[in-house]
Amino acid sequence: MATLRGRWVLSILLVHVQTPLAATGPPAPPSDLECFKPCDEKSCSADIHCIWGPEPDPQRNTSYSLHWEPTNSEQGYVTSLNNSAVIYREHFLNHGQLRVWVEAQNKHGSAKSEGKEFNTADIIKPPPPIIALKPQEPLVIEWHSFCAELDLSMETCEVQYWVKGNQVWLKHEDGYLHTYTLDNPLPCTVYEFHVRCACSIGLKSNWSTSHSLSAAKAPKGKLDIWMDCGLFPASFNCTLTWKMLPLSQACGVIVGYEVKLFYNNSTWILLNVSTAEPRDLLWCNETQCHLNHSLKNVSSVSASALNSHGATAPSHVAMPTPGKDEDVKTLNLKMNEANLTVTWDLPSKPLYKLKEYVVQYKQVGSPLGKGFDWVKVTNSQTTVFFEGQFNKYTPFQVSLFSISHSMTVRHLSSVIGYSHEGIPSSPPSFQALSIGDTWVTLFWSAVPLSKQNGVIQYYQIGLGKENVNNVSASPKSQNETFKLKHLSPGQDYEVWIRAMNKAGPGANATTTFKTQQRENDDYLILKLLLLMFVVICLVLFCLTFLYVALNKMCPWVAYLFNEKVPDPRNSHIFRGMKHQINDPFALICIPIHEPLPNISVLEVVKILPDALRSTPKETSDQDEFTGPLGRDGISRMNGQDEQSKDAVTGEGGRTDRRYGREEYSKMVDSDEERDREKDKDDCWSSSEEDQFTSGYEKHFMPTALEVLEV
Repeated sequence: MATLRGRWVLSILLVHVQTPLAATGPPAPPSDLECFKPCDEKSCSADIHCIWGPEPDPQRNTSYSLHWEPTNSEQGYVTSLNNSAVIYREHFLNHGQLRVWVEAQNKHGSAKSEGKEFNTADIIKPPPPIIALKPQEPLVIEWHSFCAELDLSMETCEVQYWVKGNQVWLKHEDGYLHTYTLDNPLPCTVYEFHVRCACSIGLKSNWSTSHSLSAAKAPKGKLDIWMDCGLFPASFNCTLTWKMLPLSQACGVIVGYEVKLFYNNSTWILLNVSTAEPRDLLWCNETQCHLNHSLKNVSSVSASALNSHGATAPSHVAMPTPGKDEDVKTLNLKMNEANLTVTWDLPSKPLYKLKEYVVQYKQVGSPLGKGFDWVKVTNSQTTVFFEGQFNKYTPFQVSLFSISHSMTVRHLSSVIGYSHEGIPSSPPSFQALSIGDTWVTLFWSAVPLSKQNGVIQYYQIGLGKENVNNVSASPKSQNETFKLKHLSPGQDYEVWIRAMNKAGPGANATTTFKTQQRENDDYLILKLLLLMFVVICLVLFCLTFLYVALNKMCPWVAYLFNEKVPDPRNSHIFRGMKHQINDPFALICIPIHEPLPNISVLEVVKILPDALRSTPKETSDQDEFTGPLGRDGISRMNGQDEQSKDAVTGEGGRTDRRYGREEYSKMVDSDEERDREKDKDDCWSSSEEDQFTSGYEKHFMPTALEVLEV
């Protein structure tokens, strides 16, 4: 152990010692010199391009010079600061011999490469061939070279392949023209292929781009499917997306996908989409596929990948729903232009049988299915790492979801992040909403997310340079207001606003206004008193009008205010009957305790003075008085009076005058009745009424004068 530690320390010392020595020494001699005329798919260049190694060391400050020497002309050279140079056509003869070499030089010395001699007509280098894969057994690859396009015949090609993950290329002999077959490949094993070819004249081409291929078999595993619903919170107008299977799971070429949509009304539809040719229903890039089909009223989705030998097991995902008050902390982001790291805290209590978390990012403003990626992790993981292109000043929304064992998806949290923040734009709208004498309410629209260039922390509102107010920004609000106080009445003001983020303040937006003139306090008091007087007058007028109207329509209402015993003789039954005929609403005003009576017709006749002087017996014999009871009726009433007098005679000869006038007058205490008792100018005297009217009629029935008044 000590020996190993000593060797390790020694190696470090050697590195530190040798590095400055090597940097101060002469440059290493150039090697692997190669010169050629590059060709594309149609023609070849007339100039000679030369490259060599190794890569120049910036610490040595080395310069290079390419030299050539034709056999029949003088020597030439060209300088370069890197490991490549060009000999232009005017400096050499076509179909002639040319010898080239490279010299490296710095302030400590120089070094020279080995020379290389060639014919300038034999250094044509064709472009790399294009590979076409064949999903069949055994594995076959095809390619196309460009010798025919260059008017040259085809020579042989060289093929190399390796098992992905082993990092060891397996080289095969030359001799292949257009195809290569790999016999007995391992199932679901990914192989990498590349090819280079040579034409009848010239050099071999560079290696082609590597292509992957695996032995065909039913795919295994499941698709990683998810929903792109734009920015949250949103209307959940989502599109279905999934990641393409890796070749180790695809076990061949995926020829299509089977998607099943389940709707809220318990119905479902099946969609079979093919990858053989481009269609409007499916769009795929190198890593993801997106289904261009509406997911309105869809509750869940399942999807499977298909190849020529079978399909994967279906993957399920439910439509996301807004999360409840879960104990999840705020997302923490660390971003640069190449990667994104997201962390969060585990909840203090378990979340409804949590299965896994899903973390996604969405570029703000990008259409559905683009600028979007996601990662699914276990319920115990709290960190996610993304690789991608996170452009400067571009907002990305990062969201966290949870998936339960019952496949319920809940949106837990979202946050906006930037790889690099810049100066924000000014608010698009800024104005005075309402103005007082010493205050103003300012209104502005929030800076659009696409123009914030960073997370808006707060807004600054100011009058000049000294009176500046910081107003916190609400990420969920599109419109903001602020009340600016302590202003002077009747004065013009110019106020400005600007947004602030980590990069600093944005451009100002300004507006002008004038505060209202303050009114005189005495004038305000006078207006207030006048207003109170008008209100009191209106109230009194309404109450008086209501009282008069109710008293006229409902006379019994007056009893509620007077608190006096009603005089039965002042009953307005007859008058009420008259109102009922003309006014159907008058029935409402009849008291409950005074039901509608059966009315008899009362005839009023003039009584002669002589008749009043005669005795009751004589009066009964006369024909001048005719009443509603008739002659016999009067006799009967007189007889009844006599019987009543006999019936009410008590002990000691005292007569009970219960039906007389005097007894009833004791029951009445109204002022109106006393006035009537004292009135001596009535058309008929009290003595005249006593002779023809019983005590009951005197008390409860209206007098003849009252009837005439009605």
